[in-house]
Amino acid sequence: MVTISEKQVFHRLEFDNPWWAKGAGIDKHYSTFKRRLYFQPLMNLVRDRSVNRAVVIMGSRRVGKTVIVFQAIQDLLDSGVDGHSVIYASLDTPLYSDLPLEKILMMFQKRFNHAKDSNLHIFFDEVQYLRDWEVHLKSLVDSFPAYTFIVTGSAAAALKLKSRESGAGRFTEFILPPLTFSEYIHFIGRKEELIKSSESGLPIALNIAELNREFCNYLNYGGYPEAVFSATIQKDLSRYIKSDIIDKVLLRDLPSLYGISDIQELNRLFTTLAYNTGMEISLENLSKGSGVAKNTIKRYLEYLEAAFLIRRVNRIDQNSRHFKRVILFKVYLTNPSMRSALFGQLDPEDPDMGHLVETAIYSQWLHSLEIDALYFARWQSGEIDLVFLSPFSQKAEWIVEVKWSDSALKDNSQLENCVDFVRSNGIGDKKVLITTRSVYGELKYKDVVFEFVPSSMYAYIVGETSLRLKNAILLPNEAMLDVENGSIRPPGFR
Repeated sequence: MVTISEKQVFHRLEFDNPWWAKGAGIDKHYSTFKRRLYFQPLMNLVRDRSVNRAVVIMGSRRVGKTVIVFQAIQDLLDSGVDGHSVIYASLDTPLYSDLPLEKILMMFQKRFNHAKDSNLHIFFDEVQYLRDWEVHLKSLVDSFPAYTFIVTGSAAAALKLKSRESGAGRFTEFILPPLTFSEYIHFIGRKEELIKSSESGLPIALNIAELNREFCNYLNYGGYPEAVFSATIQKDLSRYIKSDIIDKVLLRDLPSLYGISDIQELNRLFTTLAYNTGMEISLENLSKGSGVAKNTIKRYLEYLEAAFLIRRVNRIDQNSRHFKRVILFKVYLTNPSMRSALFGQLDPEDPDMGHLVETAIYSQWLHSLEIDALYFARWQSGEIDLVFLSPFSQKAEWIVEVKWSDSALKDNSQLENCVDFVRSNGIGDKKVLITTRSVYGELKYKDVVFEFVPSSMYAYIVGETSLRLKNAILLPNEAMLDVENGSIRPPGFR
């Protein structure tokens, strides 16, 4: 049997690292992509040498992990970092399949005579293809504290990080989700045209009809950076997203990582979840609808969450109490565009549009540190879409009801469920936020103050605020979402 030589491996490394040649930078293909708004927060971590940790960039396929890595490399080169001190290796390359991380690093050290205390930047892409990658990475972080390690992972990276102790204290997670709606507006260059700040600092829509049109585009294809700029992809989402993203995760990544033998079972389950995104479901109904045993479904749900395809949300009752047995829950796609790829694009009047809007709004919260404290409430006579429970007291602090309709502002009977919940939980001193299709407003009903904001605008502000908090650069004249009471407020207003 012929083995791959070190010379062959290094030829491939030279191909993947064109900046090793004098005066060269990253491939022009990657230079053409716009930078995501998450670029600067990532660079803050890449340049921070105060803590000896590896940066682990995690996210689903096609959200731009590889692109943002190459953009980070170019930024380092532009700032004066020597190209010979930067290495990139994608571990899904067959030549690297049997090589441990340390072997690749040693070859790099040998080629350029790097010492243990050199200032190096090491990028490993798609690290989940290496068995026990976290053990290997932790060993390198401990052995070479002067080096900066940045790795990316798609399928199962999150689950392995959470279920193993190998990376404790040595890894910093950086989640790169699908595009937020605010990033989408930034990408298409229409922020100044569609959104402005009012006198109070609150961002408002200049043209809500046009903003909603872009919101519908975002729901159908806007979660993936490449799809935003390609009319070809937009017209054939099934081929691009389903075949190139969903199928690769379901048919290749998860089976290879977890030894799943019945791929069709997993595919049927995900299809059922995608069609019912934003709806309350049960293990019993999932089992009947997909034909998969309940115990198997529990495992598959963990795998799908680890692959950043779905997110489960648990139910609480009218008094914000948890149920002893988790029988009913909601499942949201992490990117609403996946539903359109599987079942066709929706227009604004489609009966299923409300669930897709709710999915999109929940997905904006995926970018926030508050995501783990979000639940939905349901009881015999009512339901609340988003409830924030204090991580300390486990008491409800604010609620949001998501609607793709303007009728609640006039038909106050639609607010009864919110009134019941507010009274049961003693949060009547805070505004209840109701999203609408196109109108703003405020009213007091049964001593509860309701604030009405278009769903597209609320989605924009949630994503924008989460990103600014991540950047820690909230500007003094810009409004943000108040995570303490769920409402939208000008800065400094309590």
